Amino acid sequence: MSKEQVSISDLLHSLDSSELQEAEQVRATVNQQLSSDKGGAVLSAVVDYYLESSSSQAVLLLSSIRETHHKALLEKLNESLNRPLTRLVALTLLGHLIRKQPPWVHHISRSALLPSLLRCLKTDSDVVVLITAVLVLVTLLPMIPQAGKQHIYDFFDVFGRLASWTQSPVVHLVHLHAGVYSLFHRLYGMFPCNFISYLRLHYSMKENLDTFQEVIKPMLEHVRVHPELVTGTQDQELEPSRWRCYEVHDIVIECSRVSLDPLESSCEEDIYTSLREPTSTSLCSSPPLRPPELSSPLPALDLTSSPLITESADDVTWSPSLYCGLSTPPPESAASGSTHPLGRCTSISGETTMIIIIMITVFTHTHTHALSLTSGVKSPSLASVSPTPPSEGNQDGRLAPDNNNQVKYCCCFKCCIIKVLKQ
Repeated sequence: MSKEQVSISDLLHSLDSSELQEAEQVRATVNQQLSSDKGGAVLSAVVDYYLESSSSQAVLLLSSIRETHHKALLEKLNESLNRPLTRLVALTLLGHLIRKQPPWVHHISRSALLPSLLRCLKTDSDVVVLITAVLVLVTLLPMIPQAGKQHIYDFFDVFGRLASWTQSPVVHLVHLHAGVYSLFHRLYGMFPCNFISYLRLHYSMKENLDTFQEVIKPMLEHVRVHPELVTGTQDQELEPSRWRCYEVHDIVIECSRVSLDPLESSCEEDIYTSLREPTSTSLCSSPPLRPPELSSPLPALDLTSSPLITESADDVTWSPSLYCGLSTPPPESAASGSTHPLGRCTSISGETTMIIIIMITVFTHTHTHALSLTSGVKSPSLASVSPTPPSEGNQDGRLAPDNNNQVKYCCCFKCCIIKVLKQ
């Protein structure tokens, strides 16, 4: 081992130091050596350090390498992937790197790393390795769509093998089937004509009918009819020129548009569908609509500052219902033993009721007119109503307020109502 490698190994062990300043200095030093690394020794040391420690800082360093160093990195990953002891960790590292979409990711389609990944999916028997590898493939496909021309049947073989996998505990099978389900949506969204042709040929065989009924058919029920099944052909969808105008996110969105599963479909489709066809479930689970808030709050009504309201015995807010013990709704305690002249079961004749209504109406108009006269505004609709005869000092018909600017009202109305009710 060279001195440079020894120094890099010492630096990498300080990469995850709890001292922030030391970690930043080490990261800057390793980045500088990676940029000037010609033989790939520094890069290989960083990969080995991740295989030993699964360091997140090593992932950041490897994802930031320049495109000129991609060849050494892909070769090192392929070497680690072909060793059973480091296969799972190498797949995990590859998954972390491609999710960051480095500028060299498209070179994977022309490297030995992709055939090694597919060979692992077709031959490995470790279910954890298979789960990790299929998720890497699902993430990688939109980044290398041109690889379909050469490896399309390898993709289908991987799908067929994993869809019929039953040799693992239930906990592992749940995760594996979730990965297979994502692979189904990716293959159907990108290569619908070839994929449907493969499904027709493969699952028309008698030995595969059970897998079709249990696994494939439920998946087909969660996708729309792909437009390419009508307008496209198997050869056209494999042409590399088809993907020239597509970015990675465009391919992902195209795959999600043909899905009926809320977890796989695009957010735009979910919102559009929920607005057009609301279901009973969505209506029950969604919060109730609230009325729009006012742009400006209403002014508070302050009744205590008015000079017209007093706390004297002659209360202007008196009502016949207070004397009768009635309310809306009536209190429960008034059902029995009430000392009021009128209880719940006491009946009032129609003539008496009409008299009460007329007297309440007159009192209300008188009250309103008195308020308008005190404020200096004369209501035209109540101009003919005079609560009291005009006095000698008040010839215009207004009520003369007292020294406290408070209006005193005659309580004869109250007495009249009580007399009517006692009849």
